[in-house]
Parts: sequence; C-alpha cells; structure tokens
Amino acid sequence: MNLTDHPAWLAVARQAETLRHAHLRDLFDADPTRFDRLSLRQDNWLLDFSKQRLDLPAWQALVALAEQADIAGWRDRMLAGEAINHTEGRAVQHMALRAASDECWPTAGANVVPKVHEVLNRLQLFCQRIHTGEWRGHSGERITDIVNIGIGGSDLGPRMATRALAAWHRPDLNVHFVANVDGADLAHTLTHLDPHTTLFVVASKTFTTLETMTNARSARQWLLASIGASGDSAVARHFVAVSTNLEATARFGIADDNVFEFWDWVGGRFSLWSAIGLPIALAVGFDRFEALLAGARAMDTHFRTAPTAANLPVALALIELWNTDFLGAETHAVLPYSQSLELLPAHLQQMEMESLGKQVDRAGSPTGYATGPVLWGAAGTNGQHSFYQLLHQGGRLIPCDFIALKQADFPLTGHHLALLANCLAQSAALAFGQTADEARVAGTPEALVAYKVFPGNQPSTTLLIDRLDPFTLGQLIALYEHKVFCLGVLWNLDAYDQWGVELGKQLAGRITPCLEGERAADGFDSSTRGLIAEIGRRSTSSVASPPIA
Repeated sequence: MNLTDHPAWLAVARQAETLRHAHLRDLFDADPTRFDRLSLRQDNWLLDFSKQRLDLPAWQALVALAEQADIAGWRDRMLAGEAINHTEGRAVQHMALRAASDECWPTAGANVVPKVHEVLNRLQLFCQRIHTGEWRGHSGERITDIVNIGIGGSDLGPRMATRALAAWHRPDLNVHFVANVDGADLAHTLTHLDPHTTLFVVASKTFTTLETMTNARSARQWLLASIGASGDSAVARHFVAVSTNLEATARFGIADDNVFEFWDWVGGRFSLWSAIGLPIALAVGFDRFEALLAGARAMDTHFRTAPTAANLPVALALIELWNTDFLGAETHAVLPYSQSLELLPAHLQQMEMESLGKQVDRAGSPTGYATGPVLWGAAGTNGQHSFYQLLHQGGRLIPCDFIALKQADFPLTGHHLALLANCLAQSAALAFGQTADEARVAGTPEALVAYKVFPGNQPSTTLLIDRLDPFTLGQLIALYEHKVFCLGVLWNLDAYDQWGVELGKQLAGRITPCLEGERAADGFDSSTRGLIAEIGRRSTSSVASPPIA
C-alpha cells in the first residue's frame, strides 16, 4: 500500500484539511491550555511545539501514524544489528559507539562493544600522551596545535562539537579543521602554525578520499620542507590517522599503533562518537569526551523507552512530517540562540539532507510524496539581521526550531537575558504577527501601516535546554539523529545510504584528466566541454600563487 493510502495517513490528512488555513492566533484563543498540552518535558529540557499549526486531535492522529508505521519495530531491528541500510547491506550501529562497556550490541552475530571500547581506550591513552607532553614532535617540542584533515562526516561533526564546547577547551592546545580541496583552506590554516609543534589527524576510512588525501599530502610536504627533515621518522611524529586501511597509512608514514579504527557500520554523518571524534577529545579532554558519549547514551535510553506520545525524537519527526507533507513547507530553519552552536545547523543539514533527500522508497519505487525539506539556519541574534525579514514578511511557510539555553556557557553580565528575550520575542512575533489595527494603536502613521503588518502564522518549536556542556551536547546531537531515523521510517526511506553523491564523484574523476591535458573532453555535453576548454586557456604567465608558509 502506498503510504498516502494508509488509513493512519488519511486520518492525519483529514485533520490537516481543518487546520491548513487556521491561524495560530485563533488556535491559542480556542485553547488556553495549548502550552501544557502541546509540550514535552524530559529531565531539565522543555520541547514546546504549541506554536506549531496543529491542535490536540491532529497531534493524536500523528502519534497514531507513528505507531502504525512501526517506529518501535524498526528501532528494535536497528538495535538487533539487522542490515537496515539494505542497499549497502550494512547495519546501523552508531549507538554502539556510545554504549557502556557492559552492553551488548550485535552486528553480524558478534557483540561490537568490546571493539568499540578497545579503540576508546587507545584514544584515551593517546590523548593523555598529548596532554601530558609525553608525545612530542620530531624536534622534541611539545604539541600545541592539532589539525584535523577530513571531509563530510569526518570533518563537520567534530568541527561542530569542538566549536560548541569552546567553554570547555583546554587552554594549552588549539584544534583546527581543514576539509575543502581548495588550497585556500589548508594554506590559510598552515600560515599560522609552527610545524615543530603541529600534529595532523588524517580522518578517512579508506585513506583514499580525494579531498582528504590531497590535503594530507600537501600538509606532509609542508611539514618536511619546513622542518628540514625527510622520511617517515618526521611524519610519524606529526601525523596520526583515523582509518581502516593500514596498508595505505603505512605507505604514508604512519605507524599502525597511531591508526585508530572505525567500522563500515559507522555512517560518516553519525561518526563523531567514534575515533573520528579524536579532535574533540584532544580539545576538551577525554573525560569530557566520555561525558559527550554519556549524554548521547542518555538520549538513546529515552528514545528506546519513552512512549510514542512522550518521545522527543518522535515528536520532532512528526512535526517535520506534518509541516512538509500536510502543510506544504519546503524548507526548515534551525535557529540556535547560542553562538557556540553556530555550526549546528550545518551539521544537521548534512545529517538530514544526506539521509532524507530521496524520492525512492525502500522498495525502489517513487515515493509520490515530499520527503526531506531543505534545512538551513544560523545562530541568533545574527540571523535576525540577515534573513528574518523574509521569515516575517516574505510570504513563505518556513517552520523553525528555536534552541535556547537557560544558562550561558560564557556568562557575561547583561548578555544572556538579552539573548533569551530575542529568542522568545522572535518565536512569538513569527507566530502571532501584527495586524493593521495593532500597528495603528502602536502609533504607526497611516501611510506606513501596510508596511508594518506582519502576517504571523509561522510555525515554530522551541527547545529549551538547561545548559550547554559535553553531556547536554551529546543529548542534543543524538536527539536529531533519532529524529532522522524516525523520519526514515515514516517516509519508508533507507536513511543511511547516500548514492546521490556518487555520480558527481565519478564525473569529477573523468574530468580531471581533461583539465590536466591528458585526455580529450569528448563525451561530455557542450557546456562542460566549453568550460574545460576555457580553463585550458588560462594564462601560463599569471602571477604565481603565494607560498604556504
């Protein structure tokens, strides 16, 4: 049966018919208890979705849809180690990466937790060696800077978490991230570093990723040229790897003892809990990295045990489904009112859009309904001076997630209450707007009244968290990971493969020899041939690029 013909889906659709054109002003007037009935509490967290364009009957119909879609059954299959990533024949076991040592997570009939903790123990010992100064560079100097070289999940997750935990950083170590194959990324980073005190972490499962290995080879050349050394002895003191390809890491000059393993059941965008999180542990200390894992584990427990109607990840998924498929929203904004969480929208963008940006269901058939929306966002209050104008008066339906902290991670006097006031004001203004009569009462001249009418009715959810620390950050990331899982079930998608990026990689492999002059551009379209020809006509007498120094 097509999902849209399912009785539970049709029941939600009937609710949507009565609410599609309802205004949040009227919904609040009709039910003064909306906040209490359409919000969830978990420990010191509050998820308020009373400003979404739904009512209690619609919410109950959505919960029934989640139950009939068998989210609980699919969750149990994932926990049992079944290959729910069926197109790649892989289990989805990123929760095992934060499991307690006495837990059992079977994959292909074997408990993977002992292997996970073996790698965690190696990470802990390595962090201790760096932090105590036992590990030193080729010339005997203490390491002061870490450069993580990766891309995708091997970059954005650790980069986001390291930035988010800025208040918890060790003062004696700086962590940097390089991802883009554009030489400007690496060159800018290296300009500010001392090669004698820099350690590179090369994060690539296969140790063949184009962008990562191009940057790693250039970093290796910079190191050897800068310190006047050659051979593997210098590389061995300034490079470690997160990979499974020991043969390739050895060729690069990295000893097996300095290669940290992760597994094919760890999807890149869900991998920061693994050895990919090494830069996080180096930045904040391994004990705080363990707290990050513990926070995610606490959210895993909530996801496994909370009833459907009280389950935070399920709630976020149902709200997104409602807005996308029943109200017609095409985008979704994530708006953290925390500068430390400024990279969270980008991380969630990768997590959701790589997972849910699909129009073929698990049976290989066209879905026939909208799936993952375009996710975007920025930290408040910066975004208020950028794109909020369109949110308020642009005429598009754009649901929002507001994320706010009760306590500041950097408690400067007078800052945090102003930040929170703006968060609450924006969610209220987006929901309720301002009528022409209200503008007049506020003293607006008649000639300007039309310009100061705000339609409102922009739906939003507010997630209020007690504070931002390693534990709560782990909870927050895991919350959105489980939301993705739930949406994959609701939309009947394989949320854990990502074939959509493969075609571009294949074409890039064919185009590179054309740009290098080794192959004719036959077989490409006229536009691509013309662009290749234009690049080939670049002047050989142009000003040389500045050296990396």
